[in-house]
Amino acid sequence: MIAVLGETTGYYALMRIRDQMKADPVGQLILSERPRINTRTVDLEELRNLPEGTFGREYVNWLDRNDVTPDSRAPVKFIDDEELAYVIQRYREIHDLFHTLLGMPTNMLGECTVKMFEAVQTGLPMCAMGAVFGPLRLSSRQRWKLRNYYIPWAVRAGYSAKCLMNVYYEKRFHEPLEELKADLKIPPPPQVPKSTSSNYSRLYKR
Repeated sequence: MIAVLGETTGYYALMRIRDQMKADPVGQLILSERPRINTRTVDLEELRNLPEGTFGREYVNWLDRNDVTPDSRAPVKFIDDEELAYVIQRYREIHDLFHTLLGMPTNMLGECTVKMFEAVQTGLPMCAMGAVFGPLRLSSRQRWKLRNYYIPWAVRAGYSAKCLMNVYYEKRFHEPLEELKADLKIPPPPQVPKSTSSNYSRLYKR
C-alpha cells in the first residue's frame, strides 16, 4: 500500500526529479543505462570482500545487520510513463543506500529520519507523509528525540547534500564511505547527548 501511495501521489515530484537527473551528466547516464539494484545485478559477496570502511562493505554490513535484502522492493505498477516508472523504481532501490550514507538503522526512529531527508530531497508526498505520520508509532521519548535532534538534522542534510538521485552508486562501492559522504556533502548523523534522557524526564515531570 505504501508503494501504491508513492506511485499515485508522486507524479509531479517524479517529473521534477527526472528534470534534475536530465540536467546532470551522471543523472543522464543513469536514465540512459537504467541500472537496477538487486541480488542479480549486485554481487553482495564481492562487496563483503571489499575493505572495511568502503561504501560497498558498509552497505552489505548494513544489509546483514538489519536482515534486509535488496530484492524486497516492489515493482512499479501504476505509472504508465516508462521513464517516470524507472525514476521511482530507482528511488526505491537506493533507499537502503540512503540508510547507509545517513547512518540510520531500520527502526522507526531511523525510518522517520530517512523519510524526512527524502522528502526534502525528492519532494515525494509519500516521504513527507511517512515523516509526519510515522512518529505516531514512536514512544513519547523517541518523538522528543526525533523532534529536537533527528528531524532538524534531516532537513539540514536534505538541503545541503547533492541530489542523491544523481549518484551512480554501483560505480562508487569501492570508495571510502566517509570520503563519499564528504563529496556528497552529507553531514555526520546527529549526536544525541546521553543527558537528554534526564532532561526529557525533568521536562515532562513539570
